[in-house]
Amino acid sequence: MSYLIPSEFVTKMVDAGESKIFMSTRDTLIRAYMAGAILALAAVFAVAVTVQTGSPIFGAILFPVGFCMLYLLGFDLLTGVFVLTPLAWLDKRPGVTLDGVFRNWGLVFTGNFMGALTVAVMMSIVYTYGFSVEPDAVGKKLAGIGEARTLGYAKYGVAGWFTIFVRGMLCNWMVSTGVVGAMISTSVSGKVIAMWMPIMLFFGMTFEHSVVNMFLFPSGLIMGGNFSIMDYFIWNEIPTVLGNLVGGLAFTGLTLYSTHVRTAPKRAYAARQEV
Repeated sequence: MSYLIPSEFVTKMVDAGESKIFMSTRDTLIRAYMAGAILALAAVFAVAVTVQTGSPIFGAILFPVGFCMLYLLGFDLLTGVFVLTPLAWLDKRPGVTLDGVFRNWGLVFTGNFMGALTVAVMMSIVYTYGFSVEPDAVGKKLAGIGEARTLGYAKYGVAGWFTIFVRGMLCNWMVSTGVVGAMISTSVSGKVIAMWMPIMLFFGMTFEHSVVNMFLFPSGLIMGGNFSIMDYFIWNEIPTVLGNLVGGLAFTGLTLYSTHVRTAPKRAYAARQEV
């Protein structure tokens, strides 16, 4: 049977979290680097499709191809390990500590950022012919995204920062559902369909994804966006990362774990007493 019942795939989630904590530093960085790079390529593809068609929905429909590729290849995103590794600690798996969880998060963040930054530089070369001409339409679009999603929030102060945080929560609710979707089925087609739906939703709703932003904002800066590195971190990356962490754990990891692994006792059947 290609479909796993919830108790089976949630146990796989815990197993996956445990394996990631004990993975070597080298393998963790390689897998995170490739995940960041592939997701960045998918992001620039979606932006290019949006510019070419004039309709963002087409970019949203096609963006999940990158997410499906990286998870089928066994690479890791920060948004995914935010959900999986804490479950291994909550399940009291032998040798799993909070230090191990935080170490994994740090390595995956580093790898994702380096992979996304590599693609940002490479695509900037493509869109400017090696920085010899002005950016083309896609490059200008990337610069505009960077400004709108940093300074656009900054002008609202604390309310803007909180808005990014909530958008980050909503994002990883959907993205982590996509991560789980890869475990629901044992067939490639089943995995792709289960991953595609929530990823399309998050991108179409323009929620904030920390790894996608690791590409969008450095790329926007290179393309001449009118914002600074500090604007990027304070008014996007930091609240997005925190929102991704809270949203993924609260709405996906902890809910699935609590109701399919740590289930409450069933209610006793009370037989009707005949008078």
